[in-house]
Amino acid sequence: MTRSERIADQLDRYWHRNLRPRLHGLTDEEYFWEPVRDCWSIRPRGASAAPMSAGSGEWAMDFASPDPVPAPVTTIAWRLAHIVVSCLGYRVGWHFGGRDVDYRTFAYAGTAAEALEQVDEMYGRWNAGVRELSDVDLENPPPAGPERFPMEGIVLHVNRELIHHGAEISLLRDLYRWQDGGPVPHRT
Repeated sequence: MTRSERIADQLDRYWHRNLRPRLHGLTDEEYFWEPVRDCWSIRPRGASAAPMSAGSGEWAMDFASPDPVPAPVTTIAWRLAHIVVSCLGYRVGWHFGGRDVDYRTFAYAGTAAEALEQVDEMYGRWNAGVRELSDVDLENPPPAGPERFPMEGIVLHVNRELIHHGAEISLLRDLYRWQDGGPVPHRT
């Protein structure tokens, strides 16, 4: 196994054994569930109360610049959009070709099913790109994109980000399921 395959395998094992199975059966109700007031989410265009919103199409992502302190709690919809665009999308475009992804113009998903399609596509493109990197590629900054660190550090950072945000999504699913003291059955 090459070094890039080992690094890709680290995330792939997490993806297939932990995160992706936890996303099975995600409903629109869960996707948009707000466990506390003033959550940031993905909302129909013009419906946001956040300082700013971004995206193209019918749905927009809540945000602010700079981020407020403390940062708002975010919904599963917001977290999945963050994974698709900020964790994976930018870097897939910068480092592995294809269309550029930008949070200001991205067409955010208005359903859980659409969001899962987006995350599956972007994860597949990221993982395939990482597996093709040579040892020399990993040791040097990428030839394109704004990141000027060795590619290995970038890949490991993305692995950490996906594990971190995946754990947050998993916790939100647990909280949704157990709200009001009892399990809410998952609907498919």
